[in-house]
Amino acid sequence: MAQEWMNHPAMKHIDPVKLELIKTAAARTSGKSGNSLAAAMMALISSANREGIRFSPEETSLILKILKEGRSPEEKKQIDSMVTLVMAQMNRRKK
Repeated sequence: MAQEWMNHPAMKHIDPVKLELIKTAAARTSGKSGNSLAAAMMALISSANREGIRFSPEETSLILKILKEGRSPEEKKQIDSMVTLVMAQMNRRKK
């Protein structure tokens, strides 16, 4: 994944701890696409939640929006599908 996302203006408003987690996930997914990117980012969010670090819905949306920038329509669809699947699984675990 290209590093331009780190310069996105909205990223300046994310907590430094969360930003560091995002950078780590980005490094692990470098060169991957679609489902791989979405899965890695959702795993990051799940892992952070277990450690008491919560990403707001706005932060999650921002991360996904940035992930999808410059991606093909097919990759965007894969990301959206993976996010939907992971969110459904996370919601089931909460119950």
